[in-house]
Amino acid sequence: MAAELDAHHAVFQLPAGHPQGDLHTNSVESLNRSLRKIIKTRGGFPNEEAALKLLFLALRQAAKKWTMPIHHWREALNHFTILWPERMPALERIPQ
Repeated sequence: MAAELDAHHAVFQLPAGHPQGDLHTNSVESLNRSLRKIIKTRGGFPNEEAALKLLFLALRQAAKKWTMPIHHWREALNHFTILWPERMPALERIPQ
C-alpha cells in the first residue's frame, strides 16, 4: 500500500510534507464509481469536450452531497495554483 501511495504522490506531484494518512480512498472510489456510471449510461460522445462537460456537471451534483470540509484544502489549492496558474484564477478582493 505504501508503494501505491508513493506512486499517487508522484503522479500528482504532491509536496513531500503532504500527509499520506488523510487520503480518503472510500470517498475517491465512490466518486470514481459514480463518474464511471454516468459515462456508461450516457454512451458515446461526439467529442472530448462533450464528455468533459458531462463530468463537470456530475462533479457539481456530487459536490452538493459533500458535507465534511476537505482536509488540507488550502495547501492543495495553493499547490494547484503553482502547477496550473492559467486554470486557477486569482480571487478578487472585495473592497471594504
